Amino acid sequence: MSALLQAEGVSKRFGGVQALAGVGFSIRRGEIYGLIGPNGAGKTTLFNLLTGIYLPDEGAFSFDGRLLAGLKPHQVAEAGIARTFQNIRLFANLSALENVMIGRHVRTRAGVLGAVLRDRATRGEEAAIERRALELLEYVGIAARANDAAGSLPYGDQRRLEIARALATEPKLLALDEPAAGMNASETAALRGLLERIRGDGITILLIEHDMKLVMRVCDRVLVLDYGERIAEGPPGEVQKNPRVIEAYLGAPAAV
Repeated sequence: MSALLQAEGVSKRFGGVQALAGVGFSIRRGEIYGLIGPNGAGKTTLFNLLTGIYLPDEGAFSFDGRLLAGLKPHQVAEAGIARTFQNIRLFANLSALENVMIGRHVRTRAGVLGAVLRDRATRGEEAAIERRALELLEYVGIAARANDAAGSLPYGDQRRLEIARALATEPKLLALDEPAAGMNASETAALRGLLERIRGDGITILLIEHDMKLVMRVCDRVLVLDYGERIAEGPPGEVQKNPRVIEAYLGAPAAV
């Protein structure tokens, strides 16, 4: 299976803090790849570097054969990487449908002139955007809430709405930052089914998650960071038994 994303020697400092130190890994097409580690390990920093929010101090990402160096977030999205955030970032006063339609606009052709003149091509494109947004709300299981304000949705539905909006960009790689945060057991089980469906439809997933049961059940491989360094990578069952991983999470050397 070929690599879709490769990271080589990625480092990032914030003042005197080394947030990431020479991290490298590769994600294969069609897999669910987990990124775990204790709080402060550098997971979200890695996401922010990958998606153009920060620039790395050293190292580089290549995605689908293309270097991502210097690309801005909207250019990364256009290249085929979509993400969600640890803290939900929806347009709370807009409807669920409108939130997904906003995500879809990264793939539209109408410019400022078309938006002003409202010509036939622009109207047709807007209608297609709305149809696709409705399909995605159905896909994630919240089509019944299409016209509800995003801020009024239950927490789990807001997480699903973020995923629908990310999918609207037609990503090759979907990067999810703690999508199960705040979910109850039944919501997490439904999320697992959704992630497996997304992967089954040909989209590769990069997953930051603190719910270890979800990670162990859904991920093909897992990368573990601690204090900005890579300490383990491999199938979930192997990583779970790694002494360095146990020490990082428990704060003491693992018993031999």
